[in-house]
Amino acid sequence: MATVTASPGTAASPRPMTKEERKVILASSLGTVFEWYDFYLYGSLATIIGAQFFSAFDVTTRNVFALLAFAAGFLVRPFGAIFFGRIGDLVGRKYTFLVTILIMGFSTFLVGLLPSYNQIGWIAPVILIALRMLQGLALGGEYGGAAVYVAEHAPVGRRGFYTSFIQITATVGLLLSLVVILVLRTWMGEQGFQTGEGWPIAGWRIPFLLSVLLLAISVWIRLQMNESPAFKKMKEEGTQSKAPLKEAFGHWPNMKMVLIALVGLAIGQAVVWYTGQFYALFFLQSILKVDLLTSNVLIAYSLIIGTGGFVFFGALSDKIGRKPVILGGCLIAAITYFPLFHALTGVVSPRLEQALETVKVQVVADPATCGSVFDPVGIRTFTAPCDVARVALARSAVKYELVPGAAGTPTKVTFNGTEAPVAPAIPANITAFTEAASVAGYPKAGDPSIVKVSGFFAALGNAQALKAIGILTILVIYVTMVYGPIAAALVEFFPTRIRYTAMSLPYHIANGWFGGLLPPTAFAMVAATGDIYYGLWYPIVIAMITFVVGLLFVPETKDRDIMTFEGTARR
Repeated sequence: MATVTASPGTAASPRPMTKEERKVILASSLGTVFEWYDFYLYGSLATIIGAQFFSAFDVTTRNVFALLAFAAGFLVRPFGAIFFGRIGDLVGRKYTFLVTILIMGFSTFLVGLLPSYNQIGWIAPVILIALRMLQGLALGGEYGGAAVYVAEHAPVGRRGFYTSFIQITATVGLLLSLVVILVLRTWMGEQGFQTGEGWPIAGWRIPFLLSVLLLAISVWIRLQMNESPAFKKMKEEGTQSKAPLKEAFGHWPNMKMVLIALVGLAIGQAVVWYTGQFYALFFLQSILKVDLLTSNVLIAYSLIIGTGGFVFFGALSDKIGRKPVILGGCLIAAITYFPLFHALTGVVSPRLEQALETVKVQVVADPATCGSVFDPVGIRTFTAPCDVARVALARSAVKYELVPGAAGTPTKVTFNGTEAPVAPAIPANITAFTEAASVAGYPKAGDPSIVKVSGFFAALGNAQALKAIGILTILVIYVTMVYGPIAAALVEFFPTRIRYTAMSLPYHIANGWFGGLLPPTAFAMVAATGDIYYGLWYPIVIAMITFVVGLLFVPETKDRDIMTFEGTARR
């Protein structure tokens, strides 16, 4: 078992990992990869899942419900952090994150077996949402357990490096889910993948069913592990908390540190992470109209190229500190997001970049008839012509300007002065506006100017794709910069007796709420303003808040000996 002999304020001299340390990292990382794989499968297949389990509704509504079910997993993550964090501080790290992986694995496997709405009616979506919530609860307990377990095995001075392997897991899990889906789509064809036509089972179910094999491997590895040395030492000395929730959140000095960790580190990390991986994918597909295969291939390459940054920045934080790396990543991202996304548009869809500059689209309406179209969770129904028109333009990725008309003026939409009729329903307007925009100069989905690759390796011979991968890789490097050291930083914030509980909550509030809801919130901001880049203000503002608060209030913790650190907690 790894031991910690360095004292606070000293850094352990670099040495090779011991066999036990490698086993600890493998067990924690591999299980967490599989958990993220399970979690991301749903997001990658949300459209297909919507058609299977919410088929009672029209296409737009079923997609909204599918995304809401996906969001449910994010929303319950902080509750999982509280529930499993308490168990982890009372019972132990190993036991707790063994339970979380069992819950996650079986929940995912059951999604693959769950009959559709057409087969069992309303009970199908109800069970689906329940399984998603179980996944979110399990993930809320898994990450904290893995991070604490690895950090408590790591020597002082190397925690950033050791825990950086945990940080890789979310990206590898996403990449694994994308690769499995791409392989099955290519092998079975789109019809076979979506409906199972010509096959014994629909292809979309297979990635979920495969999770049971990943679960078996993870459980087998974790059963062979010992409890963390810090937790064992605490139990032997009798310093274990009897009420970790009360101690972490009911004692102001500790609660203050939780809030500082949340605002001064975690929320900035969360929005940079979700912008670089998830909003980038959403931006490619929904705004730039890149096809599913191409967008997934581009993101996959950027993840593969950039993933080594997690270890690099984790190790760098051992040398120069957690604060400069994390806060530096937040600052650089906030400064460069606008030019990078503008450049991405120019590379991926040059006709769209030109249209944004040359095509003048106006919505002329009586201001009294125009309401707010901000709809981050996608459940609002719009009926006023002004609102219907603006939402339809935003969903068509058309930049528009809202022009106040005289009182009583009926809503009209013009493309370079040519009026397009406004229909009562959003879908009809999307069809009409897409056609009018195309005539004016906007590209449609499938336009030859939009980047397109026929397969994974085809991207290597496509100059347009390579430029896009380069820009996306920069976004991923920002992700690795803020995310690589975050586990070590959060673990070092709190004493052993409340560590699992106290560090898990700010992490999952940040990543489950601030990060997980970033794509729909950013798109709602786009729809409300008519500017395809306006949604970037969300991660920019949050990242800058973290930079300022972190600079002023976050202590540097890289040399802290977590085996002896007492914090301000009451026993």
